[in-house]
Amino acid sequence: MNRKLKLDELKRDSLEVFKSKSKNPIIVVLDNIRSLNNVGSFFRTGDAFNIEKIYLCGITAQPPNREIRKTALGATESVDWEYVEDTVIVVNLLKEKGYKTCAIEQAVETVQLQDLNVPENGIALIFGNEVDGVQDKVIAVCDEVVEIPQFGTKHSLNVSVCGGAVLWEVTRKMVL
Repeated sequence: MNRKLKLDELKRDSLEVFKSKSKNPIIVVLDNIRSLNNVGSFFRTGDAFNIEKIYLCGITAQPPNREIRKTALGATESVDWEYVEDTVIVVNLLKEKGYKTCAIEQAVETVQLQDLNVPENGIALIFGNEVDGVQDKVIAVCDEVVEIPQFGTKHSLNVSVCGGAVLWEVTRKMVL
């Protein structure tokens, strides 16, 4: 008979072991994310996909924060992060380091998520504000704009849901 696994059966790494493991060369950049719950969700999702780092930019809140902690469930300790006020500075820095930079947005010229070419040497994914999206000045310096195909009547996904879908697809292409 099938059953769900108990926590001790999952055999997860300790925080120390996880922190010492090599990471998938995936960077998440949060551009002016307002919701503390969304920020916490990105930390938790980043932990699940073993990403390298999260950059928090603009008005995006930073740990330690009770509301972030509530959804991150400890992932603010396992995922490296840094605050940089200007998202354009972060994107340009990551480009200089050889990362492919991709704004996740709906734009005039986009690559559909399923068609995204994911390089082995690293990718940076920029997610924008829940109302205004990724800033135009940030889109202008990115290598590509990536869009998730949608088939309903709404024009967008919640940013943390979007992050989960994109991180799954990028990780799948990179390591599976």
